Amino acid sequence: MKPVANSPVQRLAKFGLTTQNIDRLVRFFVLAFDCREVERQRRSGSEFERLMGIRGGATSVTLQLGDARIEILGFDHPGSSYVANLSAYDNQFQHFALVCKDMGLAYSGLSSVAGWSSISTAGPQQLPASSGSVKAFKFRDPDGHPLELLSFPPGEAPPHWRNPSSASLFLGIDHSAVSCSNAGAAIDFYETMGLSLVARTINQGIEQELLDGISAPHLDVFTLAPPNPTPHIELLCYRDRGIGRTTSIQSNDIAATRLILECDTTPSSDACETLVFDPDGHHLIVTSVGPGIPAHKA
Repeated sequence: MKPVANSPVQRLAKFGLTTQNIDRLVRFFVLAFDCREVERQRRSGSEFERLMGIRGGATSVTLQLGDARIEILGFDHPGSSYVANLSAYDNQFQHFALVCKDMGLAYSGLSSVAGWSSISTAGPQQLPASSGSVKAFKFRDPDGHPLELLSFPPGEAPPHWRNPSSASLFLGIDHSAVSCSNAGAAIDFYETMGLSLVARTINQGIEQELLDGISAPHLDVFTLAPPNPTPHIELLCYRDRGIGRTTSIQSNDIAATRLILECDTTPSSDACETLVFDPDGHHLIVTSVGPGIPAHKA
């Protein structure tokens, strides 16, 4: 599966979610994570339909979450609800990790908001040093999208998250994690796009079991980063996953989480958007920034 891009990917610029109730999902993100709505627009027309492979348009709401942006799309013709009982063993599983300064405060704030459900089975987990010593908690938003709260131990945060200028509890999005059935094929795909394999860890043990809600998980996590390394992509390769489900997901289905990857173009190139799929079917929109157009900044 060959990706389409005029030049190598430079950054993971934005995250996309699909919903059947845009006002409910926006309200949840605002209440739970102190997001700001920064843009609401109508997306439609033949170019949008070709991009998404879906008839009709959509309402788009862009939220600011720390230094990250999330675009929520509510399509005129909604697709399927979130796949029932989808777990990290299944090919379509994908979440993104919301970085917070204080896990206790973040979890308490989330607990005060209605509509979400837990994936983790015993609250936030402190992972061992072999898994980064982070605190993490996984859950689903009102539409069923998996999400993760993430906090780093004092003094050990990656450079991007040190000395934040914002007073907000939530700093942004560290990565999107996607289920992977064949690590070699997925790594080759993302490296062809311009990302680099920068880390590999093996995650297992009781803390991982309580975090994932999966019995005795044993997984390889491969970190793939663009030249602007945060946010990045993590491949979740569960060794005991079996085949996993491979149901095709359309752009208007709730499970269609999109990663918007941005390229810089040459002076002779035109700005464009292209929808591509990684080897496990995860949705990626590759955007080329035209001459004279500034790259995305939160």
